[in-house]
Amino acid sequence: MSNVKLRQAIALEAARLMYERVESEYYTAKRKAAKRLCRQSVKPSDLPSNAEIRDQIQLFARLHEGDSRTKHLRAMRLAALHLMRLLKAFKPRLIGSVMTGHVRQGSDIDLHVFSDSASLITDLLEQNGYQFDLERKQVVKHGDARVFTHIHVYDRFTYELTVYPEDKAHYVFRSSITGKAIERASVAELEEFLRQEYPDLDLENEVAATDEVEDPYSVFRRLLLPLENVRQAPVHHPEGDVLYHSLQVFELAKEHRPYDVEFLQAALLHDVGKGIDPGDHVAAGLDVLEGLITERTRFFIEHHMHALEFKAGKLGAKLKAELRASPDFDDLILLRELDTAGRIPGAAVGTVDEALDFMRELERENG
Repeated sequence: MSNVKLRQAIALEAARLMYERVESEYYTAKRKAAKRLCRQSVKPSDLPSNAEIRDQIQLFARLHEGDSRTKHLRAMRLAALHLMRLLKAFKPRLIGSVMTGHVRQGSDIDLHVFSDSASLITDLLEQNGYQFDLERKQVVKHGDARVFTHIHVYDRFTYELTVYPEDKAHYVFRSSITGKAIERASVAELEEFLRQEYPDLDLENEVAATDEVEDPYSVFRRLLLPLENVRQAPVHHPEGDVLYHSLQVFELAKEHRPYDVEFLQAALLHDVGKGIDPGDHVAAGLDVLEGLITERTRFFIEHHMHALEFKAGKLGAKLKAELRASPDFDDLILLRELDTAGRIPGAAVGTVDEALDFMRELERENG
């Protein structure tokens, strides 16, 4: 294989790894791609640049996401402006793929914010009802170790805020892809950019509409996290708390129906009512999820306890006939079986955020 063809092949494979979220770093992706494609070591000069890989990632995005990608980008830019206005005191700058237009499935909205105290930012987010995690991450580059502070905000889209000291607000950050100053925009610059990029845009009304849209996954997260403190009777639930059980059922559902968002949501959310009213957790769960789930997901949650009675031969004839007549009866029985199976002490599960991210991306893939 010629050097040019090898370089192209590595770029394509590295792009695939990054597009499918197998790898998140350019350097790691290109090294892994080279190892897969070549038996011998590859000279650094034969490896593609970050820019070449990014171009291939965009090709994947255009092929797999089509026109929905353009609408998605516009919505992300409006959402970015909304949060940036809230954080205006911290001189926010929009950077990354949402700024440049190189978004793909699962892209975050990346912001730089400037404060000598990250708690000032998290306090403001908390006051405004945002769910977030604070992360301090050590990065070693060229032998130097630096600690970066990230705030991951969970809303309709996921944001990554990187916190820098106040005196870095006018520092020129450089791109790892081009080596040039990164493209970034302040609140005023983003507003002007949006007016030019979308001439038909009614900016204030659309940003206001963004504020009114409640992200179902943020609500799901708020309902799920407290379940870690809800214990269950050991005789029926030897695995422990409700959250651990729900995550087990979700993992099993992923094995059986990895393509079915409605089924997966039901698997993860079927017991959220136990954190509200343990005496009637089904009704409580359905009430708080009203308007956030589909009728099919509602059917699964509403009848997951009836399915237990059905399997035990204790369900009334009328309801039994109604359930049997449903096109989703077989899936309901499967959910019941997974609910029963998801009670293993020490079973490996993912986190709430991993489960929600999986379903978000699946929804985006399905349009």
